[in-house]
Amino acid sequence: MDKIFRALASRHRRSVLDALYERAGQSLSQLCEHRQMTRQAVSRHLAVLEQAGLVVARWEGREKLHFLNPVPLRRLHDRWLRKFDANTADVLLGMKHALEHRPRLNR
Repeated sequence: MDKIFRALASRHRRSVLDALYERAGQSLSQLCEHRQMTRQAVSRHLAVLEQAGLVVARWEGREKLHFLNPVPLRRLHDRWLRKFDANTADVLLGMKHALEHRPRLNR
């Protein structure tokens, strides 16, 4: 989990993940096209994402294509987010109900 959190901590790496979500199987050159980063910087970000398991790469001929791997994100969601989603929703619904059904004060 530490590698996943570290990888997600960078807005640049999240941007790469967004690009791979929008279009799977991009090469390093394609990922560099719309970024204000050097090829070397994008390559380093991809390496961190690959180490975290968030990106998988496959060679097709001379081209290395990158794909988003949603499995680690799902594991992160299941462990950290799902349990809070239900509690937060319950609290908000309880507050809504209490506010809608409270006696009104005449002023």
